[in-house]
Amino acid sequence: MHERRFQAEIERLRLPERIERLEVERVISLSLEGGRVKSILDVGTGSGIFAEGFAKKIATVVGIDANPEMIKVSKGLVPNAIFQLATAESIPFEDKSFDLVFLGLVLHEADDAQKALSESKRCAKRSVVVLEWPYKQEEMGPPLAHRLKSEDIVAMAKIVGFKAITIIPLKDLLLYQFHV
Repeated sequence: MHERRFQAEIERLRLPERIERLEVERVISLSLEGGRVKSILDVGTGSGIFAEGFAKKIATVVGIDANPEMIKVSKGLVPNAIFQLATAESIPFEDKSFDLVFLGLVLHEADDAQKALSESKRCAKRSVVVLEWPYKQEEMGPPLAHRLKSEDIVAMAKIVGFKAITIIPLKDLLLYQFHV
């Protein structure tokens, strides 16, 4: 259980070269395109990198993570957001609690990726955005055995019942937009 979860030093998550590779500002802009987003749930928030970026533009940002150390760090780094302990497969919020649910490099770490997508859809009013590694071996990121194929992510999204699916290739990552 949880063998895929990030176990390295938390400080590595906020290295400038990693933030640049994640294209944080571009991902946030693309995630917010096409409508008024007033509330966001950041699933698998980690050190709160994306929560921090969203909090600069959105009034209500909530982050969840399965690692209590990540929650502690996020609370210290992003005081204008709310963080709590929870897993992607069991989100502790009511149906349609957030305009947008964001999963940044976390779907591949979920014990049950389809359940994580289902829970995210349940909590989203408008859309779910997933940032993931491409399915190829690289020096950075998880090993190939932990990565998800695009066709598998799309198939899960269809099973869960998303109405529209868009995939946006970024420099190093893929951004999936799923509309409820």
